[in-house]
Amino acid sequence: MNTLTIIWVALPFFMGFLIYLLPRLDRALAIVTVLLSVSYGLGLFVQKTPFTLNLLDHFGVTLEADTASGFFILTNALVTAAVIIYSWDTQKTAFFYTNAIILHGSVNAVFICADFISLYVALEVTSIAAFLAIAYSRSDRSMWVALRYLFISNVAMLFYLIGAVLVYQANHSFAFAGLRNAPPEALALIFLGLLIKGGVFVSGLWLPLTHAESETPVSALLSGVAVKSGIFPLLRCALIVPEVDPIIRFFGAASALIGICYGLFEKDTKRTLAFSTVSQLGFILAAPEVGGFYALTHGLVKASLFLIVGTLPSRDIEQLQRQPISTPLWIALAIASFSISGFPLLSGFGAKVLTMKNLLPWQVIGMNLAALGTAIMYARFIFLPHHSQGETQSDKTKPGFWIAITLLLVSLVAANVAYYNAYTLGNIIKPLGTIALGWLIYFFVIKRFSLKLPRIAEKFDHLIGSMSLVLLLLFWMGIVWLDI
Repeated sequence: MNTLTIIWVALPFFMGFLIYLLPRLDRALAIVTVLLSVSYGLGLFVQKTPFTLNLLDHFGVTLEADTASGFFILTNALVTAAVIIYSWDTQKTAFFYTNAIILHGSVNAVFICADFISLYVALEVTSIAAFLAIAYSRSDRSMWVALRYLFISNVAMLFYLIGAVLVYQANHSFAFAGLRNAPPEALALIFLGLLIKGGVFVSGLWLPLTHAESETPVSALLSGVAVKSGIFPLLRCALIVPEVDPIIRFFGAASALIGICYGLFEKDTKRTLAFSTVSQLGFILAAPEVGGFYALTHGLVKASLFLIVGTLPSRDIEQLQRQPISTPLWIALAIASFSISGFPLLSGFGAKVLTMKNLLPWQVIGMNLAALGTAIMYARFIFLPHHSQGETQSDKTKPGFWIAITLLLVSLVAANVAYYNAYTLGNIIKPLGTIALGWLIYFFVIKRFSLKLPRIAEKFDHLIGSMSLVLLLLFWMGIVWLDI
């Protein structure tokens, strides 16, 4: 297993460079790479005990793969596969596939890191690959957004690295478990870096502009996979060091609510999905012990939604409400929207039920409000007008689009097997009631009420300022909430 894991980690980087050398084989090599990741991820569910590989014993540099890693690795593989298939008939160059596979490999590496220094290396490679993906179109706008992302990411990693050094200073080890004995400032600096990378709470308000202004397949990769490179280490820390669990849960609940508050009044479809990502990442963190399953369902849904929205005739919700879309596109859009709203028969239902059952009492009200807000937000997609007459928008989509969407939506149904026990009468009634109430609020309140929230918090200088405020909040939590 040791040899297999090392080969699996190194393979995407080797294949990425091979794609650039053999551009005619770019798509085939990329698909082979992600299929091997699918196999490895599924293998982690079969393996009964976690796999551990000590790289540097005296420094606590360790790789660890378990069921939680399996959920994230499978998400990464399926989303990347869908993006490659979606881009199959487009004019994407070999560089695009090279970068996508290197991003895939670096994110996979994050999902098996169990120490702060190897995680730092994996996160830095992820940042570079994400920067190149955002800047791929080379327009002035995309270059500015990419540079903005890179600067914020580098600042986040600077904070993180200082925290990692403090952990080593306290324990002579970089292992996650050393966070228990580290000073409060180490926790604050590391968690700030991860919250920014993950797009959580106000630290994640860089995310809407970045994801909305990227090309459609890049948006799918960023929201479906890349942001989870900051989420997974937070979950791992919560499971290894239970003392930090309340902090992770707090930021999860706060992010779930702030994303909904912004997304409810957003008129741009891609920005709506981006704010939804901020909210849904909060759901993953709100119950760390079951966050892997929620991450899988979210990645599949969000990737499919970005790919579908990218084919619509407009990004303006109000214009789409006046201009019917094709029925096939609407069906795909509705299925994905139903899943993220928690409708039965789709894995989003099981993920929400499992998350709600693992909340602490003080989280319940806030997370139920976030679930209601999600139903309201996606009602605007479910109730878009549609038609099937004449030439439709779906007629203009390439075959790769429908293969990619089918892969993602079928996976949403198949993932139900992970928590089939969710299908009880009591579990079904509550989500259906939440969705019904959300639709009523949408029709009688939100649809008739126009409000444009200011974007001042998303401005570059304010993003940097919010980092300082979150750092102070984390430091206070480390002193008051934890006995460290």
